[in-house]
Amino acid sequence: MDDDGLSRVFAALADPTRRAILARLAEGPAPVTELGRPFDMTAQAISKHLKVLERAGLVSRGRQGQWRPCRLEVAPLDRASGWIEHHRAAWEDSLGRLEQEIVRIQEGRGHAHD
Repeated sequence: MDDDGLSRVFAALADPTRRAILARLAEGPAPVTELGRPFDMTAQAISKHLKVLERAGLVSRGRQGQWRPCRLEVAPLDRASGWIEHHRAAWEDSLGRLEQEIVRIQEGRGHAHD
């Protein structure tokens, strides 16, 4: 996944409505009307959310006769999760060093008043 694709995934996940739609689709395919039911918004607004999810590759729409189900696509989530895991060790190391530095500074202040 290129950086732009990763950015689209994270941008799509930033919205609670879109996360709720993805959570519903994790249970299985659903039509747009069903996806919009829990929300107090127009069909057009739900459609806009779905377009953001589609552009990020998180949702696909199929066709089975008259039924046009939306489906969750997990590959972009796997790639985003992989990116996070790849960077987690560096973040944890940096936070560990910061914590050690804070402790060192606090200990130094304690000795200055003795």
